[in-house]
Amino acid sequence: MHPFAPYVLRSYYRATGWNEDNLFSNLTRSSNAILDFAVPRGLHLSVSKSPNAFFNTSYTMNALPSLNGSVGYIFTSRELDIKNSSDVHLKDMVEHFKVYTQPRRPEGQEEVWLAGERVDTRDYLLYGRLYLPTGRLDALYSTRLSPTVQGLVAAISDPPSSLVTEGWARGDNVSNVMFSLQHDIGKWCTEYTWSADDGMWGVRVLHNFGRLGSPAEPPVESATSPPPKRVDEEDATGGGLKGRVSAGAEVYVSAKEKSAGVSLGVRFTTLPDTGLSSQIFRGPAQPPTTITGLFNPMMGHLSAAYAARVSQDLSLCSRFDFNVYSYDSEWTVGAEWWMRRSLPQSPSQGERMRANSLHIEKGDQEPSTTASNIRGVVKARMSTSNNVALLWEGRLKQMLVSLGVISDLSSRSKPIKAIGLELSYFSTG
Repeated sequence: MHPFAPYVLRSYYRATGWNEDNLFSNLTRSSNAILDFAVPRGLHLSVSKSPNAFFNTSYTMNALPSLNGSVGYIFTSRELDIKNSSDVHLKDMVEHFKVYTQPRRPEGQEEVWLAGERVDTRDYLLYGRLYLPTGRLDALYSTRLSPTVQGLVAAISDPPSSLVTEGWARGDNVSNVMFSLQHDIGKWCTEYTWSADDGMWGVRVLHNFGRLGSPAEPPVESATSPPPKRVDEEDATGGGLKGRVSAGAEVYVSAKEKSAGVSLGVRFTTLPDTGLSSQIFRGPAQPPTTITGLFNPMMGHLSAAYAARVSQDLSLCSRFDFNVYSYDSEWTVGAEWWMRRSLPQSPSQGERMRANSLHIEKGDQEPSTTASNIRGVVKARMSTSNNVALLWEGRLKQMLVSLGVISDLSSRSKPIKAIGLELSYFSTG
């Protein structure tokens, strides 16, 4: 389950039209959602409040295995549509498998002029969180420098304590400031980063092959119109998946550590299906699929993942990790199953087909009637290292609940490695 702060941050990105999925760091987001989901440990409580559309507060407490907490505040320049925990769409709070939308060139906000002078300001977000009793402070500042450029400043300030005295004696700095500049033009997305702690410079680049999507929303097709031609689709191809390919790389150099690294990545994702071919023309619709590959030549690490939605509510993923130097390998499989409430069928099947045909799926958006039927999601993963994890996330009354367990099948003395429960409640106005 997403904490309240990342939920507000993603709402801010949507409100300002910034596509965070077009970053190289999010290349494997779909497979990570199924195979690398986080299981809560112990008992975690979270209460958040949005007094208005610009300001948000959040309070968290960990009761087990140790007692600690935090207080956070978020302020944005743009009005955000923050929902209550009782009616928020669960897929907005859960990291899940999805098909990426067509990359588009970001558009800035409309210019506002008064007496011949431009009076509109840049969009920005301010976030701060204080952890108790350690006194650690996290801060984030994000601003839109231009329609295609976004700047971020992240900082961590951790005061010395008895728990980290040894680290300070060795000269380890537990405080850090990192600057990031992101430039997205749709087809290309570049990210430049610098970390003050170790003097690390980094550059990430992602290129999307094919055409770009239109900034404007596509028109709604009628039930009698022919199925629209997908972007990048070739004519007369003899079957197989049709989609879009993205490739990128990452290079980083640390002056303090005198080290460097490089990573290469590629992603294939099917294009969002309009649903017209399967509902009206009875054609075989291709399953939403994402295939990714990563390679770090310096470390010798190779990773390949395949994720697909095999039905409306079930997604499966498989990943193989291999090191070309040590020959160590690991195979991980996982599943994601969305649970829905059983509702009585509509008396008119034709009306249901027409409603589905008028809906154009973008990414993982669903009709409001379908989205409201979701009552939870179950995730499971298992690897050749004998680790098994189960997680259930859903809603009970007005609270969001996460319950999970991690087990080690190879250990007879301690088969349960971790178990946890997370409760989250937030409201507006």
